[in-house]
Amino acid sequence: MPDATIRVAAAGDIHCDEHSGPRVAAAVRELEGQADLLLLAGDITTHGRPQEAMVLAETLAGSEMPVFAVLGNHDCHAGHDREVVAILEDAGIEVLEGEHAIVELHGVEVGLVGTKGFIGGFAGSHLPDFGEPLLRRVYAATSKEAEAIDRGLREVALCPLRIVLLHYAPVAETLEGEPPGIWAFLGSDRLAGPIMEHEPDLVLHGHAHAGRFEGRIGVVPVFNVSLPVMGRAFWVFELRGAEHPSGTIH
Repeated sequence: MPDATIRVAAAGDIHCDEHSGPRVAAAVRELEGQADLLLLAGDITTHGRPQEAMVLAETLAGSEMPVFAVLGNHDCHAGHDREVVAILEDAGIEVLEGEHAIVELHGVEVGLVGTKGFIGGFAGSHLPDFGEPLLRRVYAATSKEAEAIDRGLREVALCPLRIVLLHYAPVAETLEGEPPGIWAFLGSDRLAGPIMEHEPDLVLHGHAHAGRFEGRIGVVPVFNVSLPVMGRAFWVFELRGAEHPSGTIH
């Protein structure tokens, strides 16, 4: 494999709206020349309105960096998520919805697996697959998300670098700081199963604004790149081959 360093910029919970254009544009300008790939961990918009998606689309249209994103709960709130996705993709931002992608950077194939994830809780607070049909549909939705992670990691298994991009948390460690009573609504450790099995190089998520930056699933580093947690516009991870990442702040 070529001896190359891949710089991955990431952020979640940008919450674009009609007033945030200058802020977003300034952050992207600062990133120029500092990263090879940009990953957005959901909640791109404030309420999931098409005009909010246009803020990011106009800022990133024509970006020289490949840009990938997943949706968050805010992006689905207004029921216009299909329009939001279409606007982003028209601007060259690839939205991964239980899908995978492979991008070549500096001669290295980077496998990306992206999906929103969903709720369900962690040890001591799991939502059950039992009872009312509505509750069981929630359980099934999280099962579908976990299956998408597994399927995607199998598809990119031969890539020298593999990244999982989520919105909801797959591990409780990065939720520390949030009230424990709401952890079941911030993610699910059922998303961690395929991560533990396939051991990608990096897992990124957002959603938990008061959570902790760094966690781990087995040997796999997990980072909560929610904007309020980072306190910065982007975090840039440097990936070298199959080594684990180290971050530099931007």
